[in-house]
Amino acid sequence: MSELERLFPDEDFRLHLTLRRGSPSEFLRNRDATGSVLAERRKWLDSDRGRYAALEPAGEEAWRELSDRMAEWGVATVPSGDGAHPAALGRLLEPDLLVLTRDTAGIWRLRGGALCFPTSWSLEEKLGRGLEEIHGPVPGLNAALGPSIHQVLGRLPSETTIERWNWGLAATDELNLHPVRGLPVPVPPVTLAGLWLRLEHQALIALPRSGGVMFGIRISLQRLDGLVGTAAGRGLARALRSMPLAMAEYKRVETVRLEVPAALDLSRTEPCGE
Repeated sequence: MSELERLFPDEDFRLHLTLRRGSPSEFLRNRDATGSVLAERRKWLDSDRGRYAALEPAGEEAWRELSDRMAEWGVATVPSGDGAHPAALGRLLEPDLLVLTRDTAGIWRLRGGALCFPTSWSLEEKLGRGLEEIHGPVPGLNAALGPSIHQVLGRLPSETTIERWNWGLAATDELNLHPVRGLPVPVPPVTLAGLWLRLEHQALIALPRSGGVMFGIRISLQRLDGLVGTAAGRGLARALRSMPLAMAEYKRVETVRLEVPAALDLSRTEPCGE
């Protein structure tokens, strides 16, 4: 079963915390042989480092630990003295990397990182906020998954990534959807060749020395016309049709959540007998 088929089973939309184990080196290693992903990351960091990379004092120990571990995992060597600022590591690796630590009340807070390819949110706005506040705009997430998320963060195994996938729809194949750029969102009329499934491959890694956690995000894109007639396409169509309006509004797909399944026209592509 492909990753897309796992992400879009034949069932109605629901919030779920489906997790899998992996390895830090596999998640973090660079995969783009062309170098274009790293080139784009460096472009944004060079154009406005403060917007795409930042670190609170409370996150410095966790970030230093993360930078030190990169050589052990065989994915990057940060030049001596450069590892104190997230921009240095942000220029070397393809995933976005963030660190979280607990405050004195036990609340997990976003302390900083390098976020070059955000999905319609900004590091500068969320910096220092607790997880419940960060997740607050996501309809139903805190109530459904909040306790489970805190439990996972507090019990991360060493030398292992805990991974999950998230998704949305985009009207552009741009990787950087920072709100300040004002890029378009999906609107009617729907043309599948002009819409992309935006996938977030997320990973959590424990930082035992500092007590922090690394949160990594890899972005990939799949144009929707490539899903016509596939099991993943059928699952996506069902998820969109059954998605609560509040969630559709949050994902900014409320105007196309019925038009996209119609455009996929799945029923006409299914083999006879199914």
